Amino acid sequence: MNITELPIALIDEDTEQPRYQFDEETMQELMNSIEELGLLSPIKVRTTKDGRYKIIYGNRRYKACKTLGRQSIPCIVSDVTDELEIYLEQVAENLTREGFSPIEEAEAFSKLLNDPKYRSSTKFLSSKLGKPENYIKNKCDLLLFGPAVKKLIIRGSEITKDRLTEEQLLPIKELPLEHRDPLALIIARDEMPVSDVKKIARLFKNKDISDNTKDKLLYKSGPGLLETYFTYEQNKAERAKPAQPKPAAKASKPETEQGEQTEHIERPNQSEQTEQHIAASQHSPVELRLLQLLRALPVPAALPSEAAQFIEQLQAADRESILADINNLVEMLEKHLTDWRTLRDQLQ
Repeated sequence: MNITELPIALIDEDTEQPRYQFDEETMQELMNSIEELGLLSPIKVRTTKDGRYKIIYGNRRYKACKTLGRQSIPCIVSDVTDELEIYLEQVAENLTREGFSPIEEAEAFSKLLNDPKYRSSTKFLSSKLGKPENYIKNKCDLLLFGPAVKKLIIRGSEITKDRLTEEQLLPIKELPLEHRDPLALIIARDEMPVSDVKKIARLFKNKDISDNTKDKLLYKSGPGLLETYFTYEQNKAERAKPAQPKPAAKASKPETEQGEQTEHIERPNQSEQTEQHIAASQHSPVELRLLQLLRALPVPAALPSEAAQFIEQLQAADRESILADINNLVEMLEKHLTDWRTLRDQLQ
């Protein structure tokens, strides 16, 4: 393996490389390390037709050296020209890096599977990258979620507030988008463990519950959804119990009359019973809105003592931006207050 010192001015980044998110804190740590110890690992580049070089992997190291004002950087120069082989090498290299996010990984797999330039199969990728086919499919399923959910997805299995692990999302990935994304945000906010997410997913996959009822359930918190699941399961178990024998009909009633009476008894079917028991646990639209606001608003607390010092240090542009945000917040809260005060006065 030959390592060549190349001028940074002759090297271009690969805009199509699979990793594009770079954490500022880790980038600063890398720059500090380079300043103290030098670049410990060379980057890999390939030649282009115009006598320049394009990065195969090592974008972070390249960015760090360029920011530090380095004029050159140690490189491994590759003569590979096959686009599929180059992209596979980029993905394989990033899979060994801790900062390669699950969404970046999913997008890379999806590109290899669907881009006409590559058109690979899951089996082929599995053999080339050393990952099980199911691993690749599960990663690609993360792309079913919307942008608001995607930005919360983290690597690993530790459950933290306002973050999502892949394991938390897998049980709900097959739900319709209108239920899938709101549920994901509830799961992130309430730090729901995977075992509870699976129960909530079963509730939303149940065909006996109408979409309208499921829409209303999205106003609940994670624990509230779990409570609804257990209530539903308990009621279903009660319905499944053998019916008690009916008392014998009075002899004074003619058989024909008894038969006619039996024919006119209306028994709710299972679907109707499901809707009734779910609806019983619901609130009116006003109550739902009230509960939603109560869960969303934090308990009032004084601003930190450092607030005054923070304001003094702000630049003029930052002051204007924060002031605009505060004005929007106050205006929104005042609108809420007007509506709820009106309702309160009507109730008194």
